[in-house]
Amino acid sequence: MTDEICCVVPAGDICGEGAVWHPEERALYWTDINRFLVHRFDAASESTRTWQFDEPVTTVNLTTDPDRLLLVLGSQVGLWSPGTHPSFEPIFKLDSWPGMRFNDAAIDPRGSLWAGTMRNNVGVQGENLDVEFSDGELYRIDPDGSALVWKRGIGISNTVAWSLDGKSFYFGDSIANRIDRFDFDAETGEISREEPFLVGYGQGVPDGSAMDVEGYLWNARPWTGTLIRVAPDGTVVRTVKLPVSTPTTCAFGGDDRKTLYITSARSANRLSGSLFAMRVEVAGVADGRFPLQ
Repeated sequence: MTDEICCVVPAGDICGEGAVWHPEERALYWTDINRFLVHRFDAASESTRTWQFDEPVTTVNLTTDPDRLLLVLGSQVGLWSPGTHPSFEPIFKLDSWPGMRFNDAAIDPRGSLWAGTMRNNVGVQGENLDVEFSDGELYRIDPDGSALVWKRGIGISNTVAWSLDGKSFYFGDSIANRIDRFDFDAETGEISREEPFLVGYGQGVPDGSAMDVEGYLWNARPWTGTLIRVAPDGTVVRTVKLPVSTPTTCAFGGDDRKTLYITSARSANRLSGSLFAMRVEVAGVADGRFPLQ
C-alpha cells in the first residue's frame, strides 16, 4: 500500500501532542503544549475548534462520560468539557510543578491514568527552556484521585500503551532512546519485570505511540521524520516517511479506526506543526476510558 499522507489541519503548533479519537463526536482532539491549546478536528465537516488554557496541556483522554474529557496539564490532571470551558475540575496535582511537568499519558484497561513527568521545558509564555532532562517519574493515578509512583529516573516520558491481552505495558524514555515492556497485572494494576523492547533504534528517538488490533505498536520518531510499526517481538516491520521531520504522536481514528492521525512539532519544514492523516490496512485499538460516577 502506498503511504499517502494528507495534511488535514495546518495548525502551526509549536509542539502538537496528546491526540485521542472521540468516537461519539467523530472528532480528533489534540494539544499544542507550548501554546497551552486543545484542538478538536471534526472529521465530517473538516472544521477545527481550539480552546486556550493557562498552562501547557499535554494529553487529552476519554472518560465514560462522552461530554467530559480527562486532560493532563503541566501541573495537574482533571476533568474538562468544551461546553463549560474554562471550567476545570482537578483530580490530582503535581507537587513538583513548576520544576517538573506531566508529559505523555494514557488510560489502562482498568481505567487508571498512567502519566509520566519530565523537567519542565516550557516557560510561562510558552517559550522553550534550556533544562537538563532528568528525574522524571511514572505515575498511576486512579479514579479516586490517589496516585503511586512506579518508575523514577526518567529523561522524557513518551509512549504509554498496553498489549492486546492487557498483560504487557509499554513505556518509553526519549532521552534514553528506549521503549521498555513490563508485565501488567490487570487485577491489581501493578507493573513488574521491566525488559527492553526497542532500545537504541537508529532512526530518531521514541515519542508517542498507538497500538493496532494485530498487537503492533506504531511509534513517532522525531528528527528523522518517520513513523515505525513495531512487531510484538520488537522487530521494526514498517517505516513511513513523513513530510515533516518532527512527528510527535499518533492516534487511530475514523469510524473503522483505520485512519492514523499524526501530530507534529514546529521545525524548518513548511507544514511542520500540522495534523496529518493516513489510511492504514489494520485498525487501531479503542482508547481506554477513565471511569466517572
